[in-house]
Amino acid sequence: MGATSNIDSGLDAPTILVEQANQKEIRPDVAKLYEMVSELKGQVEKTGSTSTLSLSVVKKPQQVEKLARHIKDLAKG
Repeated sequence: MGATSNIDSGLDAPTILVEQANQKEIRPDVAKLYEMVSELKGQVEKTGSTSTLSLSVVKKPQQVEKLARHIKDLAKG
């Protein structure tokens, strides 16, 4: 299957190019999102149930949310 198989053939050429560029950008962004979530999971697991969360554990979900929204916007086109 080619990279354009998921793209509606009824779209004009510039739209198809934008969709292809978005797909290329989404892949590394999803990998980065996975990495960030894995780091967050590890940090939370290291934190005791009675411990105060570190600043990085508090800020990481904000970064994850921002990247997830970016991916969502790219997926919408």
